[in-house]
Amino acid sequence: MRDLQSSDRSQLEQILICSNAFTSAEVACALELLDGVLNNPDQQDYEVIVLEVAGRVAGYVLFGAIPLTQGNYDLYWIATDPELHGQGFGRKLMAETEERLQVRGARMLCLETSSQELYQRTRRFYEQGDYKEEARIRDFYRPGDDRITYVKRFSGSGE
Repeated sequence: MRDLQSSDRSQLEQILICSNAFTSAEVACALELLDGVLNNPDQQDYEVIVLEVAGRVAGYVLFGAIPLTQGNYDLYWIATDPELHGQGFGRKLMAETEERLQVRGARMLCLETSSQELYQRTRRFYEQGDYKEEARIRDFYRPGDDRITYVKRFSGSGE
């Protein structure tokens, strides 16, 4: 696990595209956020953790503090190389993120995803990681595509 480097961008772009989990607009959004982190090292809105395996980028996670809240964070992106799926690298990225946040005294990590069938595997991944569905906004992304918000509360956060 390490911080994002400019040399990671092309590999991360390939991971996002090859995963077939994101639309072209979503890939463009993910890259815009990565570029923001790379081009403005003083920004404090987003953090990126990169997982490298055998000298190659295996995946990343991008998260940040939610403004005007006390100890709450959003997970914006997580993606792993599709050739490496099923080997626990996504879990490692989530565990590292959660550990870093708990050291800071974070109360919760929130994330959102789509209700579409394409995202069933993603939802199962979050649920297996003890994330609970906290809210659902029907037809949020488009008719028939709900936004599902998952939350994981950390110990000492009142749960």
